[in-house]
Amino acid sequence: MMRDMTTHTRRLVVGSWWTVKIQPCLRHLAQIATISTMLCGPAAAQAPSPLLVDVDWLSQHLSDRNLVVLHVGARAEYDAGHIPGARFISEDDVSKPHDMARGDLMLEMPAAADLRTTLASLGISDNSRIVVYLGKNLGFPSATRIVLTLDYMGLGAQTSLLNGGLAAWLRSEHPVTKDRPRVTPGTLNARETKPLIVDAEFVKSVASRPNHKLIDARAPVFYQGIEPTFSKSGHIPGAINIPFTDVVDGEQKVDRARLEGLFSRAGVKPADTVVAYCHIGQQATAVIFAARLLGHPVLLYDGAFQDWASANRGPVEK
Repeated sequence: MMRDMTTHTRRLVVGSWWTVKIQPCLRHLAQIATISTMLCGPAAAQAPSPLLVDVDWLSQHLSDRNLVVLHVGARAEYDAGHIPGARFISEDDVSKPHDMARGDLMLEMPAAADLRTTLASLGISDNSRIVVYLGKNLGFPSATRIVLTLDYMGLGAQTSLLNGGLAAWLRSEHPVTKDRPRVTPGTLNARETKPLIVDAEFVKSVASRPNHKLIDARAPVFYQGIEPTFSKSGHIPGAINIPFTDVVDGEQKVDRARLEGLFSRAGVKPADTVVAYCHIGQQATAVIFAARLLGHPVLLYDGAFQDWASANRGPVEK
């Protein structure tokens, strides 16, 4: 009887100790874990940034601590007036040096280490929020080539394009400045590049790959072979034509619903991987940007028709 009472007493003591001491601690730890998850997210990762932002969003976030704004255009245009805090960048800054007299390909991706150095010199770090915008005197693909380069370097989830570029900013009567910002070099750790670039051999295999579409982003006169480029007329066999000029309207603005219709009419299905090319790897990035906005996996034939024609990689058709 005494043994049973002792056992019963112990159970009461342990149960009381668990209720009074342990359960409140566990509840407190659970609350801390919940708050930590809400504040930091999984592994303190940043939420992906929207691929496209408007001038109102940028004006509200222009003073954000980690924001880096990149002006894509001519230097003279930048010097005449740019969005406050914007740093100047050109396609040449993020491309391999080339000599056309030697037959070098234009607008090729340089080594990742060289790109990291260039981007860090603009103040870009691993945690930067980046907004790219187009100046007034260049075409839309100049900006999307920069966006693709940032994506290639693993920064795509934190990079956005300003819809309508500098022209939209000015139409909304937001201020510009001639002052160049003081830039502190950023810190970019070495990381694997994103597998966005493919070669001619991959392009030859697209027809046999399920759910892949080869897109020629050039103007129809080149796609149809009415005018030659790099001494050949026509397009890579199996390619369908989505001209880069159709991606934006007359104000260089992107509309998602318009893009959905454009891709649907061209025969691109929602789950398709888009493999795009153009003349030299610039215009195709506009189509790639549009495809990303619609949720497609994307690949760029960076050597483009220049490589296909000049190196006789394969036939062309009209």
